[in-house]
Amino acid sequence: MLTDRVRFKPLQDKITDPATAARHIQNGTNLFISGFTAGYPKLIPQELVKRAGNGEQFKINLFAGASTGDMVDGILARADLVAWRRPYMSDKFMREKINRGEIAFKDDHLSQLSAKVRAGEWGSCDVAVVEAAAITEKGHLIPTMSVGNTPTYVREAKKIIIEISGISPLMEGIHDIFIPENPPYRMPIPLYRTADRIGKPFIDMDPGRVVAILFSAEKDHCPIFMPPNSISSRIAEHILDFVQHEIKKDRIPSSLPWQAGVGDVANAVLSGFIEDKNFDSIDIYSEVLQDSVLDLIDLGKVRAASGSALTLSEKARERFFNEIYRYREKIVLRPVEISNSPEVIRRLGVIAINTAIEIDIYGQVNSTHVMGTQLMNGIGGSGDFIRNGALTMMVTPSTAKGGLVSAIVPMVSHVDHSEHSVDVVVTEYGLVDTRPLTPRQVAEQVIHNCAHPDFRDQLWDYYQRAVKLRGGHEPHILEKAFFMHQLFMEEGDMRVK
Repeated sequence: MLTDRVRFKPLQDKITDPATAARHIQNGTNLFISGFTAGYPKLIPQELVKRAGNGEQFKINLFAGASTGDMVDGILARADLVAWRRPYMSDKFMREKINRGEIAFKDDHLSQLSAKVRAGEWGSCDVAVVEAAAITEKGHLIPTMSVGNTPTYVREAKKIIIEISGISPLMEGIHDIFIPENPPYRMPIPLYRTADRIGKPFIDMDPGRVVAILFSAEKDHCPIFMPPNSISSRIAEHILDFVQHEIKKDRIPSSLPWQAGVGDVANAVLSGFIEDKNFDSIDIYSEVLQDSVLDLIDLGKVRAASGSALTLSEKARERFFNEIYRYREKIVLRPVEISNSPEVIRRLGVIAINTAIEIDIYGQVNSTHVMGTQLMNGIGGSGDFIRNGALTMMVTPSTAKGGLVSAIVPMVSHVDHSEHSVDVVVTEYGLVDTRPLTPRQVAEQVIHNCAHPDFRDQLWDYYQRAVKLRGGHEPHILEKAFFMHQLFMEEGDMRVK
């Protein structure tokens, strides 16, 4: 029964239906929602779409923790209900409207979001809609599969709507909720090891601001990543071999925690730990924890896994729900401003692995825009980790569009991460440790070690001409760099057609 989940009895009178709850959201409402790939509200977005379908004209400003998927971003975009969206999204339909200028979008480093909300930079926090597993006897929230920015949204919201998930287990004990002090004169975040718990197992909440509680039987629809293919497996092999080499040379300690961005390569790296006997006891300090983390815990290879969300397949979710008593000993879910805190990442010495759309010969990285104009997704937390990790790697398959377009280019069309933040460039063909190299040496090695053989001659010809005609610390022929980039893309488009 829902009342078993709403253990603070005064709030049981707030139990209602989606239509009644959604009436607190009107035209121009700043709507702040839970969710960080998982743990997002499902009922209220559907009710808003229903209202639009009945002819009501309104738009909202939507703020989340990160991506939410089709059940939020997708359906709201298709119903033309979103005026503003921050900070991160990866939904196809919303992407199209952002690129057409129909939805205003601003990208942000994920670690900075909550502090900006508390400072009032995003305007009034009108309504927070959050998913929870339960409300405690004292009126506090127990989140479900993610934390994200929910603690700050709940603290700042004028009105709170709660969707109690009836399919989520009571996840008490797996969350660690800590909100840092606001500047100035704030104290350090007292987290020194991956397993440290520094906060509370629930989100503090003022019950007086709760205006509605709903019961939800809806599941998260998380992106499920395919098992590692030959390309992602080769990239993972290069990474693991390189890190082992650095450890043997005493250039990095053997006990540094790992962060891997979401996707096939991240899964491949974590899957590589399963077979590799050199990595028998690892820490994971990341944003999103995937299926492979559960596999590593089952094998006894994980000391602790810290993140802000669990993004699991149906099969893995069932295993997690059935044995949460065991996984809570190893897994900690935190607010994103802690999981992505530059201060903590730097102190722990995280090995950071993130993916790129394209990387240029000098190590500049584009993670978000195709041809510098078409947004694919937000920057996410990659900047937090790449700028602050002890060893930072940017990875990409050497080609895109089925091998027709080079992902190693003369000059990236959009810069998300500069060469100064990237230690290692990796593709399936090899890697380049840029740290001891000059920019020219980086370019030469990236072309020969990372680029696909089909594109090496063109890249080498460009580099040689740039050295001869322009010279300089990082030789470029700007008009030719642009032309080659455009040519790569157009040739790929022609071959696809």
